[in-house]
Amino acid sequence: MDQSPALPTASRDDRYAAPAARRQHRILALLQEDHTRFWQPREIAAHFGDVTLETMYRQLFRWADSGLIHKIGPGLYAAAPWSPAPLA
Repeated sequence: MDQSPALPTASRDDRYAAPAARRQHRILALLQEDHTRFWQPREIAAHFGDVTLETMYRQLFRWADSGLIHKIGPGLYAAAPWSPAPLA
């Protein structure tokens, strides 16, 4: 039986949030806390509780493709060097 918390059916729209409150900044900060840990999209989505799994997969793919994070393997992501300055 899956004990994972239920994820939302819609992702929170954070386009107009302050840079430090945006999903990208919060997730990069989480990954940086333990830069050696490999994260699964479901773990990250459950940690924040305001994003659907589908959205999480899309965003992690885009961020890995642009070099913000590393895609280690199928469904595994880790931190990449980044600046803690607020993201635009």
